[in-house]
Amino acid sequence: MFDKILIANRGEIACRVMRTARNMGIRTVAVYSDADRDALHVAMADEAVHIGAAPSRDSYLNVDNVINAARKTGAQAIHPGYGFLSENPAFCRACRDHQITFIGPPIGAIEAMGSKSAAKTIMEAAGVPLVPGYHGEDQSAAILRQASDDMGYPVLLKAAAGGGGKGMRQVWSGAEFDAALAAAKRESLNAFGDDTMLVEKYLTRPRHVEIQVFCDGNGNAVYLFERDCSVQRRHQKVIEEAPAPGMTPQLREAMGQAAIKAAVAIAYEGAGTVEFLLDHDGAFYFMEMNTRLQVEHPVTEMITGQDLVEWQIRVASGEDLPLAQSELSIRGHAFEARIYAEDADNDFLPVTGTLAFLQPPQTGAHVRVDTGVRQGDEVSVFYDPMIAKLIVWDEDRDKALNRLTRALSEYRISGTTTNIDFLYNLANCPPFRRAELDTGFIEKHHAELFRDTARDIESDLPLAALYLLLRQQRTGPLPSGSSNGKDPTSPWNLNNAWRSVEDNIHTLDIVLHDTAYTVELEQQHSGATTRYIIRHHDSVVAAQGVLEGSRLRAEFDGYQFSATVAEHDGLCSLYTAGGAVTFKRAMPDLGGADQVDSTGGLLAPMNGTMVALLVDVGATVKKGDALLVMEAMKMEHTIRAPADGEVVSFYYAAGELVDGGAELLEFSASE
Repeated sequence: MFDKILIANRGEIACRVMRTARNMGIRTVAVYSDADRDALHVAMADEAVHIGAAPSRDSYLNVDNVINAARKTGAQAIHPGYGFLSENPAFCRACRDHQITFIGPPIGAIEAMGSKSAAKTIMEAAGVPLVPGYHGEDQSAAILRQASDDMGYPVLLKAAAGGGGKGMRQVWSGAEFDAALAAAKRESLNAFGDDTMLVEKYLTRPRHVEIQVFCDGNGNAVYLFERDCSVQRRHQKVIEEAPAPGMTPQLREAMGQAAIKAAVAIAYEGAGTVEFLLDHDGAFYFMEMNTRLQVEHPVTEMITGQDLVEWQIRVASGEDLPLAQSELSIRGHAFEARIYAEDADNDFLPVTGTLAFLQPPQTGAHVRVDTGVRQGDEVSVFYDPMIAKLIVWDEDRDKALNRLTRALSEYRISGTTTNIDFLYNLANCPPFRRAELDTGFIEKHHAELFRDTARDIESDLPLAALYLLLRQQRTGPLPSGSSNGKDPTSPWNLNNAWRSVEDNIHTLDIVLHDTAYTVELEQQHSGATTRYIIRHHDSVVAAQGVLEGSRLRAEFDGYQFSATVAEHDGLCSLYTAGGAVTFKRAMPDLGGADQVDSTGGLLAPMNGTMVALLVDVGATVKKGDALLVMEAMKMEHTIRAPADGEVVSFYYAAGELVDGGAELLEFSASE
């Protein structure tokens, strides 16, 4: 067994590996970039070594610097986590050449699965079922186009060297093919240094079900059951669960044995994941094999009671697998929700910011939070914007789902936009609760996941008004500077709109969906009961409510319910059974702020790199036409024309760095 290991990664996975190593009595070494000098994973490690500048290519992807850090500290093994160098054969060779154990599969296995096209050839020979497609060596656009035409649309273009949705495009018709291929190749080259593509028939209603496999160096292999990862945006997973809903013992056994067959075909060792597309008719097809630990591995740990990182370390040190297949079993149900700094209402655009306030839900036997950040940390443009993974477990799916919604409603983050409200709406969505899952779930149920403005105004505006009034009353007297400052019990100092000769009426200006609404609340007393008549235009609602800590108990026209309350960055979020609603109290318009004419120029959504200019200066374009492509936070972002008009000039060339908020081009809108 090792005495000391280096974790060649950052963030939550580095912290995750360190916790297991500490439990095993193994010392740990962290590596860090300029941006991560004060990061949590650095503080958790026994030792830490600086390996370069903030960009990944200068630090976490720099093989020599990572190897030198291991040699300098005497680490006997390196755990790569996932991403970065975890599936890099050159890095594995460097470990071998310096007598450092790589906690992962053999070089040959990584190389075999590193190319999706080569992997499919191997799987076909091993008898693993494949999706119809083209994965040949001829990469000419004409051949790829012909293969797509022959298969029939829709097809899926995929980077042969990639994963995580990078270099991947759905193509629904021949008219879209050329532009989609160019974008996929460009993104693949930028992410992986390789623009080799494969083409697959695109299944319109598949589920994404993956099998966790484990092999040792002594001929033993097991599968630790399955995970359903169907709910995705941009081909990246959002919520994962284990076991997969509706899985029969027969289908589980068939998929598990197919996954082991895939692993044995490449002489695999360690933790791996074989990903399948599961069609609605029960047929399943090999998609790819990830030769590393997966982001979603905690749900497997929760239902099996096994520590997969400990298994990795033991297998890498030469031990047998801890358990045989007959000793493994499923217990209960688990979900994992990925907490991201991103704007779900803006096509899930990643965002940056400082975590000014960070309070996760209370953890225990049913709730687990894997994170690599602390309050005050920055979500940087240089790395993936994932803040944490929220994992919950209970005896069955319904109970686990209730755990998930409660934990999401208790997660408090301010300083940056997050996807927590979206995740809450997703977990409460009736089709999700019924497990009607497929990879197009978000697009199919968009109306249920993204709240309807008209419905919010009718149902949630009165709720927001009631909460704001109860909150105002709970805060007590106004500060002394805004009253006579002498008697806190004086009616002149109360926050309940008391008037000596007028009706007890409150007026609130509330911003909901970026629009300000004026709401009137008339406060009526009957003995110990206080009732509020809430008016907005022609809508009149009678309500009662009590605010106790972060819990609001309310009654509207005889309907009683409760909501969990969170406040962050001046915003209020109420989590109800129907979903999350976010609003704020409108502030007075003090004037003085210049308004930007959005048609005169377009701004960078965040710090990034200019990838490509898609039109010429002087080009006449239509509203919605693609003008340029930026890359930021590991994703490409297309900037489109805000109106019909002309591109007057570009301010950046391809390859140049761009600051968030910078004007990208001059655009003249048509009259």
